Amino acid sequence: MIAMETLRPGRRAVLAGLAGAALTGFADAAAPVTLRRLTPAFDRIIVPGTPVEVIATGIQWAEGPVWVPRDGGYLLFSDPPANIVRRWSRGGGVATFLSPSGAPDPDRTILREPGANGMMLDRSGGLLIANSGGRSIDRVDLRTRARTVLVDRYKGKRFNSPNDVHVAKDGAIWFTDPPYGLAGDDRSPAKEQSVNGVYRWRAGGEAVLVDGTLTRPNGVALSPDERRLYVTVSDDADPRVMAYDLGRDGMPRASRVLVSAKAWHQQGKPGLPDGMKVAHDGTLVCSMPGGIMFLTPEGEPIGLIETLTPAANAAFGDGGAALYVTNNDRVLRVALRRGWQQ
Repeated sequence: MIAMETLRPGRRAVLAGLAGAALTGFADAAAPVTLRRLTPAFDRIIVPGTPVEVIATGIQWAEGPVWVPRDGGYLLFSDPPANIVRRWSRGGGVATFLSPSGAPDPDRTILREPGANGMMLDRSGGLLIANSGGRSIDRVDLRTRARTVLVDRYKGKRFNSPNDVHVAKDGAIWFTDPPYGLAGDDRSPAKEQSVNGVYRWRAGGEAVLVDGTLTRPNGVALSPDERRLYVTVSDDADPRVMAYDLGRDGMPRASRVLVSAKAWHQQGKPGLPDGMKVAHDGTLVCSMPGGIMFLTPEGEPIGLIETLTPAANAAFGDGGAALYVTNNDRVLRVALRRGWQQ
């Protein structure tokens, strides 16, 4: 069991209007993006005046970005409704990488999002996929595109629709399993799990339920020292980021609300807490209402990549020199200050 501490947001988790200095803006035909400094510490992450580049458009729902450092470096990102994973590189532009990326022959009366969602490289360079449509965690060989299903059940019952994935230093895979991929969500007759869980899985073992109390677990990540687990909750009624203190066995001992996003959501800012990444220095880079927010490990907002449409996820790339953001129907690239994430 997880010991629940008093649920409270960080002391600056609710900032009225997300007030802050606008560092730069860029006008795309679809929607402008503003880099907004909420504290001076944002300047050590992104140089004031940095432009935001649009590298891909025309996507149904851009998700799951992951940077692959081989073959000159390229970005993979998913489109769960379209059942496609696409590849982008500076010299090659955008091309299809996996199609189908999830369920091979989806029944749309059962599956709302048949494709891959969150992705990450494993310790040996293989591509791990939270397969929303296939309802499993898969591994794909990047050279052959051969796919292996690693785990698809908990206690004999199929997962709902795995959404995001994170790999620990010891190879353990953490993942979330909301019902977003199922037509009807929790009401779907295909739903076999009684909870929308957070899980951990190790090769050769069974999936372990880490937390089954969250209504809509979504993004998942570990702190650099792997003593803390972060999970976003994309619940319209109570959107938030959870933090779990991990014991020596790697399992949670206590949990708390790190950041409440309820006020921002109620102000009508687009999106919900979704995907996240953690920088080398512990900074959280998290999808929130309003865009991609940079937060201290204590949940204090530092800055915001402010978008007018929902941002789903982000990934570090180019050896830590850039942040790639999946933003509704497009993918953005923002240069990071030299040395911050290298």
